[in-house]
Amino acid sequence: MATSERRAAGRDDRARHTQLLDHAGRTTVGLRAAPGGATVRLWGSGVLVAPGWVLTCAHVLAASDGRRRDTGPDGVFGVTYGGGVLPARLAYDLSRPRPDAGPAAARADLALVRLLDPVTEHPCAWLSDQPATLLEDAYIFRGHDQPGAGTEEDGGGGAGPRGADPVRDVRDGRGPRGVRTGAGPGGRRGAPGGPRAPLTTPVDPFIAVRFGARDARGLQFGSDVRVTPGASGGPLLDCDRGEVVGIVKGRHQQDHVGLAVPVTALRGLGPEHLAEGAEGLGPDPYHALMSAHDRWHWAGQGLGSTAGPTWFDAQHAIMAGRGRLWGVQERLQALDLLARLPAPRDPLVVEAAVGEVLERGERPGAWLLRTWRDGHGALYQGSDPYTELRAFVHYLRIVAQLTADEVRDVPGDEAAGVREQAARLTEFVQAKAVVLQPQDRRRIGPVRRRPRSVLVEFEPLFYDEGGPELFNWSVSEGYGRGQWLRVDVQETAGGVPFEQAREQVLRRLGGRLLRADGDAGPGARVRLEVAVPEGRWDTAAGQWEVAASPRRTARLRPVGPGRAVILRDQGRREQVDPAWLRRWQGLAAARELHALRLPPRPGTDARSGSAEAIWRLLETAGEGALPALCHAVADGFGRDAVGVALDTGFPAGLWPAHGHGEEQDCDAGCEEFHRGVRELLQGSGGVARLPELVRQLRAKAAEAAEEGTHWARDLVLLYDDPEDPIPPLFADCPQVSPR
Repeated sequence: MATSERRAAGRDDRARHTQLLDHAGRTTVGLRAAPGGATVRLWGSGVLVAPGWVLTCAHVLAASDGRRRDTGPDGVFGVTYGGGVLPARLAYDLSRPRPDAGPAAARADLALVRLLDPVTEHPCAWLSDQPATLLEDAYIFRGHDQPGAGTEEDGGGGAGPRGADPVRDVRDGRGPRGVRTGAGPGGRRGAPGGPRAPLTTPVDPFIAVRFGARDARGLQFGSDVRVTPGASGGPLLDCDRGEVVGIVKGRHQQDHVGLAVPVTALRGLGPEHLAEGAEGLGPDPYHALMSAHDRWHWAGQGLGSTAGPTWFDAQHAIMAGRGRLWGVQERLQALDLLARLPAPRDPLVVEAAVGEVLERGERPGAWLLRTWRDGHGALYQGSDPYTELRAFVHYLRIVAQLTADEVRDVPGDEAAGVREQAARLTEFVQAKAVVLQPQDRRRIGPVRRRPRSVLVEFEPLFYDEGGPELFNWSVSEGYGRGQWLRVDVQETAGGVPFEQAREQVLRRLGGRLLRADGDAGPGARVRLEVAVPEGRWDTAAGQWEVAASPRRTARLRPVGPGRAVILRDQGRREQVDPAWLRRWQGLAAARELHALRLPPRPGTDARSGSAEAIWRLLETAGEGALPALCHAVADGFGRDAVGVALDTGFPAGLWPAHGHGEEQDCDAGCEEFHRGVRELLQGSGGVARLPELVRQLRAKAAEAAEEGTHWARDLVLLYDDPEDPIPPLFADCPQVSPR
């Protein structure tokens, strides 16, 4: 490269970093006594990290003897910003968790300060989502000594007058403002652009870091001059990544070496660090703070914004031309989408997702991961651009699915909002995945999910009228809202009789249920759903016996007492009948459920009963009505009555698997059955609880643990949720991982 080209490249580098340094300076503040206080000496520095929040070192708020600084009423002190002093108060102190938090509570020399004026608008620095290890091009910043320093007229904190080059030569080891030492953005020492007249306004110097590395104590850095007093609590900026990676902690007395607390130490922030009497960020303050941070930066890129260049714009200028497929714009949008999701239910979920993407198994990572944002930062592995893109797409795909699974069955507007945000993240992932190679799209497409049920479906084959009934069968894992994965299937041209199909299913069903239980989580028992055609509504699936363990010679146990078992109509699929949906919604909204006895009066002769009367009874039934039959439902009146109930939209019903036939009148056993059903429904608390309540009844009946429950031994619960229809017969189910 020619000399002129090298000089031009150096000027371009400095121009790109000038914008970043300007933003860093504007977000650096000073901490001092309260407005109007007698003491105006600077305590230390801080950095604005989210609307209304300043991050600093905890020791900045303590005097040299370790006691708290003198503050105004209610602990108020001052933050110098924008030409004035803003009132503020300590909110979180990571160095002093509550005594009852125990020895496991995180401790770090960090503190969060809340600005008390909620209408103050200010910029925010960008906090890194990944650990810093080596620093080659970095700066530290110091807050304002006096109100008025670093205002709009003189260019803000640490960035020099408007139009001036912020990088200045250092002659006396202190410099005016805009201090540069060591190798700066241009890659050489001295005063780039020629000598300039010294600035007379004594405002925020920043100091270039000559080297930096992380060890057990934190981030150590060195410069050619001593760190300016008052810099403690200020930001350590990595210019190569355009991020704040540390908070300055202190300096060595004899040399030019300083120490910073990595911003990743903020991951230890918890409610136990809340200062006495302070207003906090809720039960998960770290998630709340970083969500506010990420959403603020995304909002700054909105169309029509008059705020001028943003921190993201500076990052984009720095990263331009590096050939990354997952650049700062993808990161900005991804972190905004992640910020809109609830915090993960357990940090181990984040670690597991990162481990799956990086294919490192269950081995724990080197850094603590608390939120989805932290997991995103753990994926920067120095890989080639394509591998890096594939990792981020895979990770976000997992996060979207895990989040949707957490709220798939949860009612209410809040859960619906979470499902909507998870869907937005999924759309973003799909848009970014289009450039992946086909084999990677196939590999990433399936996501390990938590099943909620296992569906056994018996599919009748229709041949000549009067011929034998033959069936094929399939087993699917269900994930809610009509999402299924077929995991076992038996399809032949001729089919097999129902009894043979059932025996084939039972030989494999125990292991399948146990695997689904394991994937669903510790202690989980997924629901067994059995879809049968008309004429098989007497299937006593709750009495099926399956293997109790994976052993080859495992004992058999009835499935009904240990897990919820429901029956579904094989004729209802993805085309949801409006009457079916309306009845379901009515049941879900009903304050109380009540049994609708068919036929309506004891002693009614089913043979002489009017079919039209049954239709009218079912069509005019109230929202909380559930059909209850003591008749056999495989044929005759019972079969017709269930068919009419389904045709009129009823999604649920109760009957014994071995009801009495048309030739037999109702007896005392029938009355006991109907009385038990009435009691079950009256205390049910809603249709969603029926599967578990019926399971409990079956368990009591199997153990004879409670008087009057034997009627429930062969109880069949029809439970057909139109919002979770069984899969279509001749279409592939959505791709989800069977693992």
